[in-house]
Order: sequence, then structure tokens, then C-alpha cells
Amino acid sequence: MKIKNICRFFFKQSVAMLISVSGFAQSADIIFTNGKIFTADDRQIYVQALAIRGNKILATGTNAMIEKLASAKTMRIDLNGKTVVPGFNDQHDHAAFEFSAAPLTFDHIVFSVEGIVKAAVLDSIAGLLVDAKPGQWIEGKIGTNIFFDTSMRRSLDSLAPDNPVLLQVAWGHGIVTNQKGLEAAGLSDTLKDPVGGWYERNSEAKISSVQQNAQAPFWIAVNVANPLSMIRLMKEFGQKQLHAGITSTLFMGSGFTHSLATSTLQNANIPQRLRIVAWPRSTPKGRQVYEWPVAETHPGSTSTISGIKYCIDGTPFEGNSLRSKPYHQRGSGNGRLNYPVDTLRQMMREALATKRQLLMHITADSSFGIVLNLIKETGTAAQWLPLRIRIEHNDVGNPTKEQRKVLKDYGIMMMHTPKYAFGSPLRSLLNDEILVGISPDGTTNPFWEIMIITSQQANPNENLTREQAVIAYTKTNALAEFKEKEKGTLQKGMLADLAVLSQDIFTIPNQQLPFITSVLTMIDGKIVYQ
Repeated sequence: MKIKNICRFFFKQSVAMLISVSGFAQSADIIFTNGKIFTADDRQIYVQALAIRGNKILATGTNAMIEKLASAKTMRIDLNGKTVVPGFNDQHDHAAFEFSAAPLTFDHIVFSVEGIVKAAVLDSIAGLLVDAKPGQWIEGKIGTNIFFDTSMRRSLDSLAPDNPVLLQVAWGHGIVTNQKGLEAAGLSDTLKDPVGGWYERNSEAKISSVQQNAQAPFWIAVNVANPLSMIRLMKEFGQKQLHAGITSTLFMGSGFTHSLATSTLQNANIPQRLRIVAWPRSTPKGRQVYEWPVAETHPGSTSTISGIKYCIDGTPFEGNSLRSKPYHQRGSGNGRLNYPVDTLRQMMREALATKRQLLMHITADSSFGIVLNLIKETGTAAQWLPLRIRIEHNDVGNPTKEQRKVLKDYGIMMMHTPKYAFGSPLRSLLNDEILVGISPDGTTNPFWEIMIITSQQANPNENLTREQAVIAYTKTNALAEFKEKEKGTLQKGMLADLAVLSQDIFTIPNQQLPFITSVLTMIDGKIVYQ
């Protein structure tokens, strides 16, 4: 028996050596050669070539090394010097107001805080009503001209008595509605303010605008009424993102319940890796956290529902102060806390107890200071570090030396939004070993954002290098969703998510960056756009 076992052992070893030498067991399905491949891996930041087998990267290295992994069946792609990067990871988007599932919409707003005037808004709605069926939602984008006008409620009730209307401010944190809109969202004028949001009322004590977390019932009502439209729009948005090499997208769950998010992800058939983060509704009695399970769920093979998001504060609209405050200055000063401090403290305790990642929208340095103090009060650095708390937008002014130490020690991630946070620190945060990711808050063009954060910060010393920017958008963003062992870098064993770019993102002039496109986007080892 022993002799047979020894012979069997040597036979297996010989076969294994033969397979290894021939390369048969390690032959690649696809190889990319003759490229400038940015791996985002500090150990070897650039390589010439890479090989893919199945849905993962088999190897990276020189052309000669990778060619040895090819067989007669291998697809060979000659990059002819083109640049390859890990697939971009959009870590902050909103299906609820990035695009609307409402059957009748208008969007005439220009990039200004004020937006269009009342007469133009009413005229747009009147035009849509010609084809509207009773009960169909009408939605449009507005600015402060309409948002601060409490007379809109009476005008909308008169103009659209049979149709719910949702007029969303362009920055997403406010709605103007009518009587039918309230009814469709399951609300009424007699309600008290919900926790995390509030209602502005006109002279008749009727709700004229809905702010912060008070908006959630409206977003959900629109999506519940039009589920197929939401799926169609998410697919169209996903296709645009593929053209820019975006292979992963996170949607904040502002327009979903858990069941709606699950059915949407199961039926959408979107090639990107998708994550939806819980966004609990609230009533005057409290947050409806129970609507979202604590445990991470996977509606599909490439989709996840996990984490929880809260808007901690809001821009102080009193006195129309937003009108005169530039975007890059809105992180300083005193924002209005959406939640009582006791509720914020409870959020921290829940996060520690459930081990669920906590994402917080904060846009004022005063709110930021309160939150950091509560984090220190409720847990130690060792307790918080594995949870990777996220501060969305990095729009909280310039953290003090003491605050930076808390950010580093507690592993708090500053998720930067380029289009808002021109005045925020970037490079100095990295220099202080603070994790900085990119939360674009609605994008189909990561290259525009990379132009901003590498050349247009208010303090030029805070501009990132191109390499730092791409790492933030890929490797660090994978870390921000606990996927750093699966994606975000191009190295052996990682998922084959990548983009081949039309131009060299690392060398072309700044002003040309927004015009880069992906000429080939791969997800899970499959070419999904070319």
C-alpha cells in the first residue's frame, strides 16, 4: 500500500509540473499588450501588459511575460500605447433626483442657484398637463426663485388639481409640491415636522416646501408609481457611465424602500457593480430604521444593499442666504442640524452595535465638530476603525489639527465632491494620512472631476497629482465600500474591471481632460462597451 501511495504521489507531482511548465492551466482568456497600464498598486504602479482568465486578472507585467500566458484560443488586444486604468468607481449618486421616473418632466434650469422664474415654471407645467392623465406625477427642476416663494402652493393647487407635482431644487435638498403631491406621498397639511426634516408653510398654514429628510416619501412615491421608468432610466444612466469607464456605482437609497431597491436591482440588468445604501424615512415620532435590514443583502451577483446614510445638516436658507454664498464657501459657518444631538448620538451607538457602515452628509464645520465629538464620546478608535465612517462631500471647511488626528486615528473617510468642494483641503489630508475618496454626487464624466481636483482647488497647494486622483477614484473608493480585496487595482487575483482610455489621462493638458472617453470598458472580464 505504501509503495502504491508513493507512486501515486509522484505521478500527481509529475502531472502538476508538466501542466505548470506548459502553461496550460494558466492560459489567459484575454491579454492586453503594448500599453501604459496604471495598476493603482503601489508596488508596481505601471506595467506594459496584463492577462485575464475568467473574471479575474491572471497576471501583469512586461509584454514578454504576458505573451507566455497566451494560447491559440486567447483573445489578444494590442493597446498601441493607450492608457488603461482600473474601472472608475462612482461612490455617490442618487437615482431619486439624478433622473426622474415621473412620466412628465421638465428641466430648464441653468447652472445657477436662482433657477427659472415662476411664470416659466407654471408655463412648463401647463404644457405637460395637456397630455397628463389624472394622478400622473409631474416633476421639474427649480432654484431658489421658486423654493422661497410660498405662493407656489396656491398656484400649483389651482393649476394641477388632479396631478401630484414635485418641483425639486437642483442640489437635491428641497421640494415644492401641491395638495395632490402630499396625498400621493401619504402626507397632509396637519402633520408635524418629521425627525430629520421640516415643512415650510404659507400664510394659510399649508405646506409650501419640504426640506431634507421630509422629502423621502415623495421620492419613494414617484418610484413606486413608476418602477419600470426607474429601471429604464437607471439602465440609460449606466450606459452613459460605461462610455466613461465607470464600472461601479453607489446609489443612495433616498428613493427606495428595501423591497423596492431589491426588486429594482433584480430586474434592472445593469452591467455595473451596484450598491444601494439605506436611507430611512422618518415621521414626527422618529426614524423608520426597521424598514432596512441591518445585514448586507445581495439581490444579484453584482449588486449589494448595505450601509446607512443620513443628512446631518442642511444649508441655512433663512434670509435667502444661499443666494449670495459661492459653492466653494458653503462648508464654512453654521449649518442647521437636521437631527437633535441626542438622535445623532443614538445613530452613533446604532452603528457601533450593528457594525453597519455609517455615511453622513455634512456641509458645515459646526456640524462636523459636533459629529466628531460624538464619535469620540460613543466609542474608541479601535471600535470605530473597522466601520470606515464616511463624511460625504468633504465640504466642512478646513479641519483643525486635532480634528485631522481624529479622522486618521478613527479611520474616517473624507469623500470629496469636486463640483462643490473647491475650497476644501485634499493633498494636505493625504499628507496627514487621512483617507480621501471621490463622491461625485451625480456623474457620467469622471475626467471632468479629475480636472477639478488636480488643477482648480481654491488653494493650488491642495491640488492632487493625476495619479493621486485616479487612485482616489478607484483604489480608495473600493476601500470605501469594503471591496479593496476584490477591485480598485489591476493586479493578480483582482476582478477584471478596467477602462482603456482615448487619451493619456496622466499627461494631456488639463483643459483636455473632460474630453477623454473610454474606448473599451470591461466588467467581470467581459467587454461591456467598445
